[in-house]
Amino acid sequence: MNPYEIMLLLDPELADERQGEIIARARGLVEQRGGAWQNQDAWGRRRLAFEIDHKGEAAYHLLHFDCDAETLEELTRVLKITDGVLRHMAVRRLDAAATTSQRERPAREAPPRSAHQRDAVPTGE
Repeated sequence: MNPYEIMLLLDPELADERQGEIIARARGLVEQRGGAWQNQDAWGRRRLAFEIDHKGEAAYHLLHFDCDAETLEELTRVLKITDGVLRHMAVRRLDAAATTSQRERPAREAPPRSAHQRDAVPTGE
């Protein structure tokens, strides 16, 4: 199983109950297929950079879960056909060690120079 997260943008005109139903359906699908639901963060209504279906805002939800690739494919298929879902994007989460900042990473060595590069004379252009 791999860790995933989905950023879910829902129609802001949906009732809170309907938004909860969509998230509960996603959670049920993950758990029914042997995955593990981690958590869900409701970010609330936010302005969009551009309109989607003539709407300038969306209700944002961030879903965290672990599942296999087939379950993720099925979940994205279900979200595509669910009324009220404006957009969604699924990405694989990285562990904390893999997300260290650039300053904390060791500097990479420059690749060895070829004979042509060592013998080249700058032209001064």
